[in-house]
Amino acid sequence: MTTATPAPPSSWSPRLWGTLVVLCAALFLDALDVSMVGVALPSIRTDLDLSTSALQWVVSGYVLGYGGLLLLGGRAADLLGRRRVFLVALAVFAVASLLGGLVDDGGLLIATRFVKGVAAAFTAPAGLSIITTTFKEGHERNRALSIYTTCGASGFSLGLVLSGLLTEAGWRWTFLMPFPLALLALFAGIKLIPRQPTPPREGRGYDLAGAVTATGGLLLLVFTVTQAQGVGWGSLRTALSLIAVVVLFTAFIRIEQRTAHPLVRLGIFRNGPVARANLGGVALFGAYVGFQFIATLYLQTLLHWSALHMALAFLPAGVIVAASATRMGALVDRFGTTKLMLIGFPAALLAYANFLRIGEHGDYLTVILPSMILLGVHFALVFPSLNIQATSGVEDAEQGLASGLVNTSIQVGGAIVLAVVTAVVTAGAVGGTAHAQLVGYRHALAVVTGVALLGLLVTATGAVLDRRTKQAVVHPVPDYALPTAVEEAAKVGVEQ
Repeated sequence: MTTATPAPPSSWSPRLWGTLVVLCAALFLDALDVSMVGVALPSIRTDLDLSTSALQWVVSGYVLGYGGLLLLGGRAADLLGRRRVFLVALAVFAVASLLGGLVDDGGLLIATRFVKGVAAAFTAPAGLSIITTTFKEGHERNRALSIYTTCGASGFSLGLVLSGLLTEAGWRWTFLMPFPLALLALFAGIKLIPRQPTPPREGRGYDLAGAVTATGGLLLLVFTVTQAQGVGWGSLRTALSLIAVVVLFTAFIRIEQRTAHPLVRLGIFRNGPVARANLGGVALFGAYVGFQFIATLYLQTLLHWSALHMALAFLPAGVIVAASATRMGALVDRFGTTKLMLIGFPAALLAYANFLRIGEHGDYLTVILPSMILLGVHFALVFPSLNIQATSGVEDAEQGLASGLVNTSIQVGGAIVLAVVTAVVTAGAVGGTAHAQLVGYRHALAVVTGVALLGLLVTATGAVLDRRTKQAVVHPVPDYALPTAVEEAAKVGVEQ
């Protein structure tokens, strides 16, 4: 499939803008659903009489479907057609949203959450690959991707705020609200998203064995880390599950090396920027999800803030991210993704380190507010940069794969770090006193800060490698061979 070259941004057609708005709306809803349910959990527990383990699955069910099937969703977009996959998955998301707000049984609620996660696993990579195959790589794609990814980051950041407002009216509104928006985006998408040529079937076989082992491995990995806190990291069940994960991924790699039509062409990881973007995604989302969990517990459990009060505390970060939507493309064009991330990751480090100063009495002006502002800067700079870097230099036929990979890294990173943070908080808060809870929160914040530091190290390594590559281009090795000893001797003989 050839890449269409759109007009300059100032003269993009209304239909092209409309397509971008539809894709942004879908990603906004995906991200919104990840974060919005957290504030409503206490109300859901009371209304549906759920146990703590069952309540966890209201969150984990979505993460399991989303993180486990993203890779398959990205490849399906490449093979079945991006527009078709996007619209069908968006329709499923809308129906699951409606059902989630109407059910009166905890098991059915968890089931709708899982279905929504599966739908998001197909809309996210399909939407991203539609953009990367519609807008030419460079300025046009950077501008479109910066708007698109910033909408996703805004959805995640503002999800807490919206959830706080909606939970005051009733927790069901946090599930019902996405339904009309998804339905509107679906009808607009049918009208606006251009039809694309059907992907050729010749030479594009279906790697069923790879799909089964990869999806099974990801599902089992996410399931294991979300359950490890309940059954114990050192339990036989957790150990056997992790062994099974290793076996599945080993089998997947062997299959991909041998099959003629792999689900994941392993050579894509030889693209250094793509590999580093995926590692950066793990660090970005893993650290933030862990921080959000800690901050929510601290503000609501220790300080006894209301859901709305806590949501408003997160508002500055969401406002900064949303306000940067139209400006990030120009910044990427001017400075490049690596330089922006070299600013963004240190901002996260400062935010998490500053939050370590929390005490038994909340200090909004010097602890909470500065951390939220720094996190807004962090997300605004890093999230669009990672998505741009993760799809740069990738052929059109593999844009769905590249999109699925980076989204998988983000979601799996969030699940793993959240499980670790939960374990640290529980282990540190022995005794149940306010002081003991603070000890647990601070230990977990140290883990979060360490994860953000790993993201900075990955980015710094990329900067060093990029500099060396540029120097090699500026000062290339001569293409002629140095004279051998025999040639030198012959030359001497002629001179004599």
